[in-house]
Amino acid sequence: MTKINRETVVAEALDLLDEVGLDAVSTRRLAQRLGVEQPSLYWYFRTKKDLLAAMAQAAMAPHATAPLPTPDDDWRAWFLENTRGFRRTLLLRRDGARLHAGSTPTADLDRIRHKMRFLVAAGVPAEDAQMAMLAAGRFTVGSVLEEQADAGSDDDAAGAALPADVPPIDHTSAFEAGLRLILDGLERRVGA
Repeated sequence: MTKINRETVVAEALDLLDEVGLDAVSTRRLAQRLGVEQPSLYWYFRTKKDLLAAMAQAAMAPHATAPLPTPDDDWRAWFLENTRGFRRTLLLRRDGARLHAGSTPTADLDRIRHKMRFLVAAGVPAEDAQMAMLAAGRFTVGSVLEEQADAGSDDDAAGAALPADVPPIDHTSAFEAGLRLILDGLERRVGA
């Protein structure tokens, strides 16, 4: 029997996610991968939902450890880079957006509060800062969901579904355009 710990279980679960996708991740497959009996995983995670929450938190580590904004930072540039960093992190894992969707960032609350205080100190009204961060986050998750769904589809079938006069979607350009619209709207609120 292999000696395991919580971190090993999560790391192996994320590797399994990258190999088979979210729909095929199961505690049975994970136990086989780890060389243990399935019930031994319940020592670390009482339910599959608990395991998925731990996986989502671990998958967000690159974004959760990025430098926090400082008072000298331009809030607009920071807002753009923070959202881009979130997107990059979601794209690091197969089905990363699906894994993250619906998760609660309880381990990240101090960082979120710091970001909110930074925006408010920069002149963004508190409610607008909160709604802009929420809108940007949900927009990013939705954008990555679409991008990862397209990446998993048969390119010939996806291309055949589009009329000849409709260009294929460039996900990065579409994301940047939408992000800019969110920032433009927030700038107008700050200037009002």
